[in-house]
Amino acid sequence: MPPKKSHQKSAASKGRKPSGTPRKGTGGKGAPKKKGAPKKATAGKGAAKKGTSIRGPAKPGGPKKAAAKKSAGSKSGPASKPGPGGKSKPAGKSGPGLKSGAPKKPRPPKRKRTPQPASDLPGDRLQKVLAAAGLASRRECEELILEGRVQVDGQVVAELGTRVDPSTQTIHVDGEPLPKPRLAYYAVNKPTGVVSTANDPSGRQRVIDLLPPSLGRLYNVGRLDMASEGLILVTNDGEMANRLTHPSHGVEKTYNVQVAGVPDREVLDQLRKGVYFAEGKVKVVRAKIKSSRKQSTVLEIVLDEGRNREIRRMLAKVGHKVQRLVRIAVGPVRLAEMPPGAYRRLTAAEVRDLRKAAKL
Repeated sequence: MPPKKSHQKSAASKGRKPSGTPRKGTGGKGAPKKKGAPKKATAGKGAAKKGTSIRGPAKPGGPKKAAAKKSAGSKSGPASKPGPGGKSKPAGKSGPGLKSGAPKKPRPPKRKRTPQPASDLPGDRLQKVLAAAGLASRRECEELILEGRVQVDGQVVAELGTRVDPSTQTIHVDGEPLPKPRLAYYAVNKPTGVVSTANDPSGRQRVIDLLPPSLGRLYNVGRLDMASEGLILVTNDGEMANRLTHPSHGVEKTYNVQVAGVPDREVLDQLRKGVYFAEGKVKVVRAKIKSSRKQSTVLEIVLDEGRNREIRRMLAKVGHKVQRLVRIAVGPVRLAEMPPGAYRRLTAAEVRDLRKAAKL
């Protein structure tokens, strides 16, 4: 082709490299190959001379585009012949953009998990209660439950892990009542640094750890935060524990609270009238000054409910930081002269007065 030869010559005379064979479409498929012309895959600015195999940088839309077309074609399979009207039929079922014609298998329904009861709830697992009563071994008690031979408050319980409180619930096995444990009541002087939760993931010492395990299953009546100290009642009487802690029963708790500064009459009146938090209005039953120094004051505060860190938050709201907080009484039961970490069994008179305060 004479015109092409002159084109290459004029390009060389201007100091530019020949641009290679003219492209037609996406790769010059139909262009005749000429001796000395650069290969299709090596076309570009760095086109090699005749006889060389050095490749230059690929042009945009060159081999990558062709490879993409090739890979797309391999997924959809060979193209079908044009149908009537000159339009091609769509690719097979496995082609891109088309859903498979095979029906999908329905997924099996998700199995519902039975929620596990919280471990810090009052009571214990039913199989443990049965075993502790001397009925049988723990494994044999589990079999009794699974066989539907155990009733709690008249209802058959056939699921392991159900928590019960034998002091407040009636349990029957094969129609025979399970003997209730003997009720026990203790007073504990909680030191600072001891937690009053039933379980502590951090492994810190708990109030219940201050009593020997030989006393059996016991739990706290209410709580004191870790920085507070003083009287906590411990019992296996679930009904009593509920009555003493629920605010609707109004059982009073008395505290000695040392605060920074000297609260005046207005501050004490504000505590009696109440202060507002996100959960609502909170107030004390009584508040009075027991002793005072230049930089601190000891207050006696009486509450009939027990919200989380209630006294500390109230006093911070009126401008007096708590330096020390000691609970000295729960209803008629007093802390007296118990040393920190000590415990004692309540007397019959204290239990009687406590039940009266709890309206039992």
